[in-house]
Amino acid sequence: MARLTSETLRQFLNGGDSPMISIYQPTHRTNPDARQDPIRYKNLLSTAEASLREKFPTREVQALLAPFRALVDDTSFWSHQEHGLAILGSANSFEIFQLQRPVEELVVVADSFHLKPLIRILQSADRYQVLCLDRRKARILEGNRDLLVELDTGDLPMTLKHTVGEEKTEPHMAVAVVMNGGGAGAGAGSGAGGLQSGNGVAPAVIHGHGGREDEVKKDTERFFRAIDREVLANFSRPSGLPLILAALTEYHAEFRKLSHNPFLQSAGVSINPSALSAEQLRDDVWKAVEPIYFARLAHLSDAYLAASAHEHGLDNPHDVAKAIVAGRVGTLLVEADRISPGRFDAATGEIHIQPLKDPAIDDLFDDFAEAVLKTGGEVVIVPADKMPTKTGVAATLRY
Repeated sequence: MARLTSETLRQFLNGGDSPMISIYQPTHRTNPDARQDPIRYKNLLSTAEASLREKFPTREVQALLAPFRALVDDTSFWSHQEHGLAILGSANSFEIFQLQRPVEELVVVADSFHLKPLIRILQSADRYQVLCLDRRKARILEGNRDLLVELDTGDLPMTLKHTVGEEKTEPHMAVAVVMNGGGAGAGAGSGAGGLQSGNGVAPAVIHGHGGREDEVKKDTERFFRAIDREVLANFSRPSGLPLILAALTEYHAEFRKLSHNPFLQSAGVSINPSALSAEQLRDDVWKAVEPIYFARLAHLSDAYLAASAHEHGLDNPHDVAKAIVAGRVGTLLVEADRISPGRFDAATGEIHIQPLKDPAIDDLFDDFAEAVLKTGGEVVIVPADKMPTKTGVAATLRY
């Protein structure tokens, strides 16, 4: 199973051999609901087979569905699910994505993969990441308004022990050597309580500077710097998501002072995240994220309306299709959960509305999103009540 990232999604944007099968379904982590997941999957597989048989001979159908069918009775597979499942396959590719967000049941057999649910997960404006931090360990989570789950950090050094190791900062020691000369100094050394060696020379006096407290502070700083580097390189930069810090108040100041992560938000959660349940942490983080989320939606909508006022914004699907083919679309807003069945010719920009049940037909808006991503544009999946248009699509042009 692959981890869903922009890079893995990009691999499927390039397509493959037609037909391409896309199956989506919600899944469950616990019984009794989890027991129904393989049954629902088998029904979806039957739908895919019926669609394939309309256009392809039995031998080809059996070969295409073989890796899909291998999952039906895989008890281990079905007993370790998350909240959603996406399975994409063709003659030369097969990939499974376990999703942290529920998806609607859907089967699409077409000449391209149906990627809108995955694009929505990756491109939705409500996504964020959370860095849970104390001076000994760190965790990275990802979520949206409904869900917050911990990400697998693999072999990354996410604890003080793995970061600093045995090379902890030692307290600095200063050594002062006092020589027993004579006069007042000698008298001081020979009196009661005075220190003097047998040869008349006072021993070295050791003064400690930078004790345990300083050592802890330096090691904490080293740990925070390492965490900042790892999170930026492995999570923030690849995802581009806003990062929320969840930590005690004193750690906020220390971490923010040294962080170089441009995705770290000023809003955060000032509490020990380990003291919260998963639901409490999600609720507290969403309070910090919600203003960022609404601000981004407002900015996207305002940018489209301003562009439209200067004839650089489009909402008619036929016009949007032509602009996509010309490489003019810089930002594409797509209404969440809206499907417009049809065929989009990526060479000419022509679109044809047809039933989705046709094996060669996909969702026009899904095809639009894929084409814009291929040209380096931005795609954002937006809730229906925040869309600046009624057509389900809004394109802001580059020129």
